[in-house]
Amino acid sequence: MWVHALYGIAVPFLGTALGALCVFFMKGQPSRRLDRLLCGFAAGVMVAASIFSLLLPAVEASGEGIFGFLPAVVGFWLGVLLLLPVDRILGHIDLEGKAKTLMTVVAVTLHNLPEGIAVGIVYAGLLSGAADVTVGGALALSFGIAVQNFPEGAIISLPLYAGGKSKPRAFALGVLSGAVEPLGALPAVAAAPLLVPAMPYLLSFAAGAMIYVVVVNLSPTFRTARRSASSPFQPDLR
Repeated sequence: MWVHALYGIAVPFLGTALGALCVFFMKGQPSRRLDRLLCGFAAGVMVAASIFSLLLPAVEASGEGIFGFLPAVVGFWLGVLLLLPVDRILGHIDLEGKAKTLMTVVAVTLHNLPEGIAVGIVYAGLLSGAADVTVGGALALSFGIAVQNFPEGAIISLPLYAGGKSKPRAFALGVLSGAVEPLGALPAVAAAPLLVPAMPYLLSFAAGAMIYVVVVNLSPTFRTARRSASSPFQPDLR
């Protein structure tokens, strides 16, 4: 199981690295059609993984009873409310030029942290055996996040190169923006036995964070509105 966990943690980081690698091959930004295709595919995978790999196991781990669903509900909304204020604060910062590019790096890095924690939590559930989490479901979540991370890696590396950074340096910074995901996942996996009592809350918490990412960052309607507002989570760097 530890081998599956290490693979699952590495897959989202690999998605960011592959996106950052585009700086060596592409002359401009990724096309809007490719961006929408990747985001739509990632959204579908992440919603399915959030339900089948996180929410349903959280409900099953909560036990029976009239109020057995409460841990899943509480954890879900905590996951949403964690990202909401961070997103709002960063979205109201108006910067230009190099400062805006730097804020983009910071925003994407912060955005990747809860995704890494979510991956760590689901693999902690897999290792502990406290919830009905399957290897296939855990890998589906990792794969969906990796697909979403691909354009984010390009969003970091391409503007940095256009702003005067060398291609290797722009690539390195793009890769580093995704390094927080395994850093967030590894502690959760390592503490798997200790997390067993709180697993219903943690699994649903990760589901709330993932659904928030899908609705706000991957939904075409929200992406269009947020680009017009120059939100750093989906910056308009064309």
